[in-house]
Amino acid sequence: MLTDAEMLRYSRHLLLEDVGELGQKDLKNGKVLIIGMGGLGSPAALYLAAAGVGSMVIADFDCLEVSNLQRQIAYNTADIGGDKVALMKQRMQQINPEVRVRSINTEMTKEQLLMELMMVNLVLDCTDNMASRQMINSACVDAKVPLIVGAAIRFEGQLMFFDHSQEDSACYHCLFPNEDEQALNCSNSGVIGPVVGTIGTMQALEAIKHITGLPSGIKNKLKLFDGKTLEWQTFAINKDAQCSVCGNPK
Repeated sequence: MLTDAEMLRYSRHLLLEDVGELGQKDLKNGKVLIIGMGGLGSPAALYLAAAGVGSMVIADFDCLEVSNLQRQIAYNTADIGGDKVALMKQRMQQINPEVRVRSINTEMTKEQLLMELMMVNLVLDCTDNMASRQMINSACVDAKVPLIVGAAIRFEGQLMFFDHSQEDSACYHCLFPNEDEQALNCSNSGVIGPVVGTIGTMQALEAIKHITGLPSGIKNKLKLFDGKTLEWQTFAINKDAQCSVCGNPK
């Protein structure tokens, strides 16, 4: 049951036929892991906290630097030098003290990540490097946990959703099989802040839809966003039967 305070806090959700009280209860019972508290994780974590996702684990091992503030809107100048997860946890609970937030301030191994995946039903990959994305993807495939992936560089963004609870789902490795690829990132190529915010916000939206049982239009698809033209392109991601992560290679 929702309390009177919750009915008031989430009243705009309750007005929505696609969410309503049942959907809000689903959000309250939701358990989400968000990895990466930078430009993607900032809006994603704040929106999910505001939406009332009841239990969240946030993971990052970086300290806040002044160059982060151009796009990582959860933080402010006085926070420079602080641990991102500690700062984010405080910010999330300021927005919504009803949500439970646990922080992980360390670089997880795959074994540690698999342990965390036993306690959640959805993962948001808000990291900024290929090695992390590949490890998170592999762990989610093994644990059969749905994964929403975001990325952004320059004026371009990417959004993907792999529902690993479904046997026929593709995975991130199907799309990017070269794990040693030296990917571009914000540090070496730059990024315009609102593009990162756009993708992070879309990750939060897809998470809310998934938790409340609404269908997603991006499962096994790559959505590319062009910040200069505001256009989206969509590409299907086919499951690779020979994928070394999710397929059955001979």
